[in-house]
Amino acid sequence: MTGKGDGTRVVHAGLPAPVPGQPFLPGPVLAAPYHLDPVDGPAENGYGRPDNPTRRALEAAIGELEGGTVRAFASGQAAITALLLSVLRSGDTVAVPSDGYFTVRAFAEGALRDLGVKTVLVPTAGPYPSFEGVRLVLLETPANPGLDVCDVRAVSAAAHAAGALVAVDNTTATPLGQRPLELGADLVVASGTKALTGHSDVLLGYVATQDEALIERVTTWRAQTGGIPGGFDCWLAHRSLATLDLRLARQSANAAAVAELLSGRADVTGLRWPGLASDASYEVARSQMRRIPGIVSFDLGSAERVARFLTTSELVFAATSFGGLHTTADRRAQWGDDTPPGFVRLSCGIEDTADVIADLTAALDGA
Repeated sequence: MTGKGDGTRVVHAGLPAPVPGQPFLPGPVLAAPYHLDPVDGPAENGYGRPDNPTRRALEAAIGELEGGTVRAFASGQAAITALLLSVLRSGDTVAVPSDGYFTVRAFAEGALRDLGVKTVLVPTAGPYPSFEGVRLVLLETPANPGLDVCDVRAVSAAAHAAGALVAVDNTTATPLGQRPLELGADLVVASGTKALTGHSDVLLGYVATQDEALIERVTTWRAQTGGIPGGFDCWLAHRSLATLDLRLARQSANAAAVAELLSGRADVTGLRWPGLASDASYEVARSQMRRIPGIVSFDLGSAERVARFLTTSELVFAATSFGGLHTTADRRAQWGDDTPPGFVRLSCGIEDTADVIADLTAALDGA
């Protein structure tokens, strides 16, 4: 689907060639063993852990969007730990975002440290240290939950000059928001649980790369450790992928309206949305992102005020995760993020923009 628009690409991504009498998207294959040839053994499918046609179709679909070969995992965390553990060895050093997903930092400073891997914490917005002696530079841009953005091209060039690999967590942006492999990254990792599938009913992760040796290592790691998504989850994810363009368009429009509302309120501080011209990451985001995600972060000053805000709102569900159909928000400090007690990550859903703005105004006034 080269040269086609985003809406066309996501609707057709990973579909088989049309066959009269067959569905557009084949149903899920739910199998552990498959029939083997009595003489020659396995052909395309041998056993459900390494082989599943529904999973392969989903991987082909995401691969078309990311521009690389994809391996799907049971969750975003399964994908990123697979990437780290298949690439890094004892004595290596990995650079990890200091303001990215906190569970990744915990894994790096716990399990990886115990395996002899050194961690260097780097803010997404920089400044960046020398990458001499670093094996892997992991970026998360926009960062979750603070929404800082880094220049993927510049960081990739500096890392490669020092002999390091670069992986980009593309969860927040999705492949319709940015394509890190085109910006110079070696690998992409993401949670498909969020906006990619967007219906709050699937846990999914993936790794993408154009490097055959790297994808072979990731594939071997997955086959030997077993962190695979089930056939039905893969089918749900592929089905949901078709509406990604439409969902992102509404979420981004809602986020723009929410950011404009919050920017005019004296009782809201620390507002971040990379689509705002006044945002610190605006220029970098505009240069490398094709669309800005529907996530806005801000500070209401205290945990108590956040609780009143969430209790008063009729439309904003109190929930973690982001990128779903429903507008949700959570106070990130309760999960372990290094954020102020009143810091809120709000994920815009696909509700009517006017209704979201009216509800947020009433909830903030009431809080």
